[in-house]
Amino acid sequence: MRRILTREEITERCAALRREGRRIVFTNGCFDILHIGHAQYLEIARSLGDVLIVGINDDASVRRLKGNARPVMHETDRAGLVASLRAVDFTSIFGEDTPYELIRAIEPDVLVKGGDYDPAATEGPRYIVGSDVVRSRGGEVRVIEFVEGRSTSGIIDRIRSDC
Repeated sequence: MRRILTREEITERCAALRREGRRIVFTNGCFDILHIGHAQYLEIARSLGDVLIVGINDDASVRRLKGNARPVMHETDRAGLVASLRAVDFTSIFGEDTPYELIRAIEPDVLVKGGDYDPAATEGPRYIVGSDVVRSRGGEVRVIEFVEGRSTSGIIDRIRSDC
């Protein structure tokens, strides 16, 4: 079974999963250098439902969000690594700066973000994009705390300082 799906494929798969009564969890990110914080975050996200789908920012959107030095790894490599994790059922690469359109297509039951977001925020940098879509369908929005001291930026900084 393929685990990296196009938007059209993931939309069809989610419709089938909903017909089966499965609880769909969605999260997203760049996942530029996979680390233990990512793995633990995704394990917790997976525990909130039956199926975990992870949206992966494409290379162009990572550059727009993180700067020209990123991403370190190509989008298909990042999606493949995330998809290979036991907790993850499917990944889908998206090209917009936010996963809003992917969330609208998937219609998850649970939307999960990391600890730097606020489920009560209605705008600004702590706002969880797509929370309106999920809540309008009776779904829930959850925030999972980060593993302290684990971040892609921190890893990149350590590599640069050691060179």
